[in-house]
Amino acid sequence: MCPPDSGPPAAQPAALDGGWGWVVVLCSFMALLLGYGSPQSLGILYPEWLLTFREGKAMTAWVGSLVAGGGLIVGPVCSVCVVNFGARPVAVFSGVMVAGGFMLSAFAPNVSFLIFSYGIVVGVGNGLLYAAVVVIVCLYFDKKRGVALGIIQTGTSVGGVLYSVLQGELIQLFGVDGCLLVVGALALNVVAFAGLMRPLTPSKYYLQQHAAVSGRAAEEPSNQKPSAKDLVIAMETKELPVTCSASIKIKTRRYCQCLFSMLSVLQDRVLMALCVSLLLYCLGQFPPQLFLEDLARSSGLTDGVSSMSLVSLNSIGSSVGKLALGIIADLPQVNSVLLYALTVGVSGLGVLLIPLSRSYLDLQVLSVVLGFMAGNWTLTPYVTSQVVGTEKLAEAHGMLMFFGGVGLMLGPPVVGCFYDFTQSYDIAFCLSGGCLIVGCLTLFLAAILPRRENTRPPPLLPLHETELMSCTVTIATDAASQV
Repeated sequence: MCPPDSGPPAAQPAALDGGWGWVVVLCSFMALLLGYGSPQSLGILYPEWLLTFREGKAMTAWVGSLVAGGGLIVGPVCSVCVVNFGARPVAVFSGVMVAGGFMLSAFAPNVSFLIFSYGIVVGVGNGLLYAAVVVIVCLYFDKKRGVALGIIQTGTSVGGVLYSVLQGELIQLFGVDGCLLVVGALALNVVAFAGLMRPLTPSKYYLQQHAAVSGRAAEEPSNQKPSAKDLVIAMETKELPVTCSASIKIKTRRYCQCLFSMLSVLQDRVLMALCVSLLLYCLGQFPPQLFLEDLARSSGLTDGVSSMSLVSLNSIGSSVGKLALGIIADLPQVNSVLLYALTVGVSGLGVLLIPLSRSYLDLQVLSVVLGFMAGNWTLTPYVTSQVVGTEKLAEAHGMLMFFGGVGLMLGPPVVGCFYDFTQSYDIAFCLSGGCLIVGCLTLFLAAILPRRENTRPPPLLPLHETELMSCTVTIATDAASQV
């Protein structure tokens, strides 16, 4: 993926650490709350879907795995969209997509349709939203980046707390279909909050169009000033065969540059270990979050208990953890990579203790602990920026989210299959805890072993070629004018 600052260094603004940045943080917080609230409290909808569609746990679990992992798997594509079109347009489009997915799910006739509408549409929409808010907040903040990321990441957990209660009440009043319609209507407010995410730099698409118009205007006589409409028409109609040929060649080289640039970030040992650790973490951490409520019900631990649900407790712990870990990461004496590895290891121990729980109180305590450690999602963009720098943040974070998405997508179906065969969650949770422990050790060893000072490869193409590729339309127009 092309980095957001592939142009001259002057084009990249300094982080502001305040001012309008706090408005962007507030809008990002609310956008994530509205977009991720329902998926974060999917444990409330999951039992209802089991009763409604009468499918197996593994099949129904694909809805939760895709909505959580689908958006992260397409993380590189989402980051490309943010780099080329800007964070605000992408966030606006994601709000429409997420709201449409919720409302479409209200009319799902079976689980297969639900996998598409809720799992894929909502998941990809949230992936676009997440990429947009993370990139724009990192551009607005430097010294206070950990706190800012912690605040916006808390939005997903606060949404999980609120929506776990809201969806339960809506299901009682309107049924699961009416609940999804109301949730979809609320998600449309993401569009309003996205409108306030003022960009610091123009998008690549805007720069290309501006360069094309400026190049065409320079060719006109000085006493004739064509309108913007005439310039657009001229660019679209002038020497079409030559323009298309030149454009295709330039775009092909540009995409090759983007691909090699994306893969080059994985040459960093710590970043690669972080990708593997996140893959194993998502593979082992998300299934307990989804299945813990069902485990308590099937084990009879909820009989006579009228307290807060495990989903709500997990979200509360996650809210506190995201903010607290973000503040801790900003401390100068804290190694953010080792801090992340510690959270993964503690999560592994917590998941291994789930099969040993004998009361609902035990599960409540473990839900809070696992939720607090799940606050390490605040640390993923922070650690990424510390490892590769802000100039490679978009592409490195996109690759990191791809690995996390694979783990989120595979985790719930694997646990569901184990339950369908054994009629018990014990073996599956032991496997999940083992994945977390391995992920912790992998990242810990990569962080403490000696590391080369400069692991970033040189650019694959000379600077003047890279600059030419960023102005595709201008080159195509110049080539056409020379014919």
